[in-house]
Amino acid sequence: MGRIVAVCVSARKGVAKKPVDQAVLVPEHGIEGDAHAGPWHRQVSLLSWQAITAFKARGAKVANGCFGENLIVDGINLAALPVGTRLAGGGTLLEVTQIGKECHSHCQIFHTMGECIMPTQGIFARVLRGGTLRPGDSLDVLPAAADQEVPS
Repeated sequence: MGRIVAVCVSARKGVAKKPVDQAVLVPEHGIEGDAHAGPWHRQVSLLSWQAITAFKARGAKVANGCFGENLIVDGINLAALPVGTRLAGGGTLLEVTQIGKECHSHCQIFHTMGECIMPTQGIFARVLRGGTLRPGDSLDVLPAAADQEVPS
């Protein structure tokens, strides 16, 4: 089980996301008010707190949301989860659809540090069941296609 450290959104694409007190997740859409929400496979982006902390230890000066991540999660090695894994918390149910991403135009973090962790450590998910997520909420890892009762 993991814990949500931060929830971040942005109204426009191409800018850093900003931490918010909560996010409303809409099925097959993503986070209400977030620029990346919509009917596609990358509705919600997640990054592990451990990956961010390790990157900061190498000298990166980054704040929550700087990588474009919606959810920062402590206690789960997100990049090791197979596609299809489900994540449940706050009444929501997410399904992992992609691990990492190709970075076509290097971001400011890459230009400053010579690398960025989102392409290798970030994951993406679609919203199967909506609800509200807040910092401090727990996040459970469920097997792919788990049709069992999901903890809220």
